Amino acid sequence: MSQEHTVKAFDEEITKLRGLIAEMGGLAEVSLAEAMEALVKGNLELADSVIARDKKIDSLEAEVDRLAVRIIALRAPMADDLREVIAALKIAGVVERIGDYSKNIAKSANKIEQRKKFEPLTLVPAMADVARGMVHDVLTAYAARDPHLAKAVVERDEMVDAFYESLFRNLVSHMMENPATISSAAQLLFVARNIERIGDHATNVAEMVYYAATGEYLTDREDKTGA
Repeated sequence: MSQEHTVKAFDEEITKLRGLIAEMGGLAEVSLAEAMEALVKGNLELADSVIARDKKIDSLEAEVDRLAVRIIALRAPMADDLREVIAALKIAGVVERIGDYSKNIAKSANKIEQRKKFEPLTLVPAMADVARGMVHDVLTAYAARDPHLAKAVVERDEMVDAFYESLFRNLVSHMMENPATISSAAQLLFVARNIERIGDHATNVAEMVYYAATGEYLTDREDKTGA
């Protein structure tokens, strides 16, 4: 009976851990979408909402950390179970960073001048849509323990990188031809870089999901998350 109770308690803790990750991911996904809307429309109220939400994401990460440490200390999970707990711990940290990047984008909402005439601004949402789709799909892969969907997310990272390179060239050319827009263009480069990092982090989560589900590493892909 005691053994049955222990197994049930462990299952409940793992379910809670997954739920916290899902909640974090959902908030991070919403933050990215709203940060981009705030940037494009100059909606400072929405930008402030994104910035404020980051505290909730941070508190959820701390809760994941506490629960994961408790599970490891009290349950001493092995093999598949241990992989799942460690993956959740790492994923929470990465999702928290995605929230930070979204917050950074929101902070740029009031730094774009002559918004309606600044043509490069129309190019960024498509890049953000790809990154947001990666975040959504990798969270779905985590919830379903789906290694195939996780692998598909990894493969889409090249699309985000190509967007970034194209946008970088476009913005540099725009700055050279229109010196008055240098400040706004530099700000948009910062935004594009944050979106590119979100794609990298979604890819890293996908690799963790793949490992948690299969016990195998996807690739020896170079770690691109940086600091």
